[in-house]
Amino acid sequence: MAEREVLDLDVLFVGAGPASLAGAIHLKRLLHESGQEASVAVLEKASEVGAHSLSGAIVDPRSLRELFPNYNDADFPFEAEVTEEHLYYLTATKKIPFPFVPPPMSHHNCFVTSLGKLTRWLGGICEDEGVDIFCGFAGTELLYDGDQVIGVRTGDRGIDKNGEKKTQFEPGADIHAKVIILGEGTRGSLTKKLINQHELMQGRNSQVWAVGVKELWRMPTGTVPPGYVTHTMGFPLGHDIFGGAFLYGMQNDIWDLGLVVGLDYKNPAVDSHHELQRLKNHPWIRSLLSAGQMIAYGAKSLPEGGWYSIPKLSVGGAMLIGDSAGFMNGQRLKGIHLAMKSGMLAAETTAEALSAGNFTETQLADYESRVESSWIRSELWKVRNFHQGFDRGLLGGLTNAGMGLLTGGRGWGFKNRLSAKAGHKKMEKDVEKDRYKDLEFDGTYLFDKVTDVYYSATAHEENQVPHLHIRDRDVCTTKCAEEYGNPCVKFCPADVYEMVPDGDDQRLQINFSNCVHCKTCDIMDPYQIIDWVPPEGGDGPVWVNL
Repeated sequence: MAEREVLDLDVLFVGAGPASLAGAIHLKRLLHESGQEASVAVLEKASEVGAHSLSGAIVDPRSLRELFPNYNDADFPFEAEVTEEHLYYLTATKKIPFPFVPPPMSHHNCFVTSLGKLTRWLGGICEDEGVDIFCGFAGTELLYDGDQVIGVRTGDRGIDKNGEKKTQFEPGADIHAKVIILGEGTRGSLTKKLINQHELMQGRNSQVWAVGVKELWRMPTGTVPPGYVTHTMGFPLGHDIFGGAFLYGMQNDIWDLGLVVGLDYKNPAVDSHHELQRLKNHPWIRSLLSAGQMIAYGAKSLPEGGWYSIPKLSVGGAMLIGDSAGFMNGQRLKGIHLAMKSGMLAAETTAEALSAGNFTETQLADYESRVESSWIRSELWKVRNFHQGFDRGLLGGLTNAGMGLLTGGRGWGFKNRLSAKAGHKKMEKDVEKDRYKDLEFDGTYLFDKVTDVYYSATAHEENQVPHLHIRDRDVCTTKCAEEYGNPCVKFCPADVYEMVPDGDDQRLQINFSNCVHCKTCDIMDPYQIIDWVPPEGGDGPVWVNL
């Protein structure tokens, strides 16, 4: 057995998203102020910071202002301040404006932002503060001493598709740290293991997810007003599927067009990518985009469950931050400021733990107390029952949201807590085969999945073990095909899953090199037999401006 390199650190953040980067910066400053010396590093599976960062995004600058009190808003890498805002209900052919934008959906004093730009900027500040960033290394296993988390093992490199070592084989390293802070984003592979190992969801609502799919469109000079913001509901999702569309004006005449689809729909034929293409067929959207060119594509899942779906946040030696913990305001469709704040609170807990030399579960439980007493709790408490109301459809969800505004977040029946069922359990066993019968991809305005994946700059080493593990493939060709019509073919926005002829039957083919790392398959598979794990470090999409 090859000997693994062991690297000893004091603190390791896993995932170079806004939560980890803000936390690392804050921690380094706290240690400097207290005269402590400690090694702090960030582990990132992408080839560079920001390459796997995707969001809408409109950023509430609250956390950035706290982290950088001496900066002006103009110092942050924003696209533009929100200057014009609209909310529309779409029919198949018309847009109907709401008479006003409800306060919870108002983006006054917020900024249109590229999350990729923001994370790259934060990564540069991390390095200036003395934080080590290790890109191209995926964490694949948590290391334990009893029940105490003591480190992370990175993935081996140079394993071929048959599981054999190639000539350039390199074993992964064991990174030992006193505190491991998981900020992997939604449905992180290490996070999932930690939650299951320690039963961190006990007594909580099941997390409910959505997937956002988006395209960037470059338009003729002078045609896109930076800071323009529109959100829509109705077409193409209708009233029974949670979600809606967004259109943001970015710098350099780029439209940021996206669609968020709740991963708790009933119809197994729903396809988020195809829904985005249907949206583009709306006359209003077509009138905005037809003179442009699509330049980038991506997809990402996001946690919509709210306050009651946040797991227990710490165990001995480890904490959860950002989307890994479910810190997102579904009503505002914002989580970046919450993610950053959670990383900063985890940093404060870590600084005290380092000072005390104590990294036990009891010591790190201070993090949860900090969250409870912070504005994170205040913001999320007011919308704690938001997503659950949409179990009754669009009108029911809007009614529930309005009730929440009047009651401080109470839901239907003035209940303090509405329950939530995992999204994949809501899928029904009847297939609507003709939902996209009129959708035709022309390759210039409406794109099939493979074409869009090309614009995500996704690349994987082909000769490796696929990072999408199916525990029982017989289910795919028998039970799932009969009961649900193989929804993985539909819900994957990157054409990873394909049923191909195999004699008189069909078999599942996994085109893993297409994967854009959205984790939808891991979330939405009705049998929960798909396990998404990281591919070789550095593989995946290379997003720049998303």
